[in-house]
Amino acid sequence: MLKALFRAVEALGSPLLRRVVALCLAIAVASFIALWVGVAVTLQHLPTMGWRLLNWLIDILGIGGVLVLSWLLFPAVVTMIMGFFLERVAAAVEALDYPDRGPPRRQSIREIVAIGFRLMLMSIALNLLALPIYLAIPGLNVFVYLGLNGYLFGREYFEVVALRRLNIDAVKTVRHRFGGRIFLAGMMIAGMFALPLINLVAPVIAVAFMIHVFEGLPRLAPAGAGG
Repeated sequence: MLKALFRAVEALGSPLLRRVVALCLAIAVASFIALWVGVAVTLQHLPTMGWRLLNWLIDILGIGGVLVLSWLLFPAVVTMIMGFFLERVAAAVEALDYPDRGPPRRQSIREIVAIGFRLMLMSIALNLLALPIYLAIPGLNVFVYLGLNGYLFGREYFEVVALRRLNIDAVKTVRHRFGGRIFLAGMMIAGMFALPLINLVAPVIAVAFMIHVFEGLPRLAPAGAGG
């Protein structure tokens, strides 16, 4: 697993990925600034009824509370926006490390948007629910963050990669069969999104990393593939 991660990081310097990395940096910075402003404005206009705990926490933390919320929402939002460009990352990594692979399965824009939008909604909802734990229980908050987001990112990034080669039924079969390995990969991706600066290019690293994880899985019977 670590070898796959190191290979993914090394790929960032490839000429095939430089433009996507630069684009990812620009989108990530713009997304974080927009989130910061959007969260700050939203929190200022939240009614006190029904949001008492959240308002209390934000009042105490001030700007830090806005940063915490922006940080938590950032991975899902930037992944959603970058979803339209992650195919380029996957194609570049395959060209570098798996040149014998045939052309990928064609994916519709609807399928790509659905994956990113589902991740964004689930991530925002679950991380907001877990916010009191993140802020109030040091130590446990790290495990909750990695466990929760490890599941989300493992599942979604695996689908981004696997749906290029398998139909949806086969993807579900593989994901259930190798759930532990995919969950561990997801935790590593969640960890990258938690690290300053690295999180700016985390979507690119995550796709490259998951390509190597996917290619390292035992192959299903031919009947499971296709699309």
